[in-house]
Amino acid sequence: MNNHRSSRSLGLLVKGLRIYLMVMGSIFTFALIISLTDYPFWAIYRLGTCHAELDTAPNLIVLLGGGGLPGGDGLNRCYHAARIAKKYDQCKIIIAVPADTSRKDSSPEKLMARELIIRGVDSARLMFENEGTNTHSQALHIRKMLAALDLDTIALQIITSPEHVFRSVAVFRKMGFSRVGGFPSFETDINPESLDNARRRKQFRDERLIIRYNMWNYLKYEITVAREYTAILYYKIRGWM
Repeated sequence: MNNHRSSRSLGLLVKGLRIYLMVMGSIFTFALIISLTDYPFWAIYRLGTCHAELDTAPNLIVLLGGGGLPGGDGLNRCYHAARIAKKYDQCKIIIAVPADTSRKDSSPEKLMARELIIRGVDSARLMFENEGTNTHSQALHIRKMLAALDLDTIALQIITSPEHVFRSVAVFRKMGFSRVGGFPSFETDINPESLDNARRRKQFRDERLIIRYNMWNYLKYEITVAREYTAILYYKIRGWM
């Protein structure tokens, strides 16, 4: 009897493992096929541009620090933030990244400030929000920083990674900022006008992205998009956006 039960349990385990491997294999095969198309790029592009327009010139720039510096993503965000800061040279800039007080001058927020200064941004324009640990708490603390101002007078431009733009803009709007735009820190400058028709989109993909040789990057894009949509779902459940 015991041997029969053990054999039955083993059979169920093997069957379950087989189903699991089939499901995971199907998911991987689907992801691999999608990585040979341009859908992963357009998914990232949509997250970075959907409902992100600011209908007026910004008077405040918020640089969300992400992983901070040193790091490629943080450096890329600083690069784009400096460009926008030069264009709108009256804007204050809030660097939002948790402070690493034990490292002092090498803490992420000071490294990011130094990067902006190197790129020509006046240090007098810089402010810091270093208490928030996620997008929601960063928006909350920034609102507290600006409590003396009428939020309707603030035109806020958020600099962050492309996949994070949609969520961050929605969070700040939920927090009470009525005029919010997002700027995606793409690794390669992307002019929306270059993507306005099929011919130009094809040329962009062929010359810039080289899809046929970019499969591994697109697989990473798929993971990034899946992770971001999971975060969006979580934020919506929490009522943060």
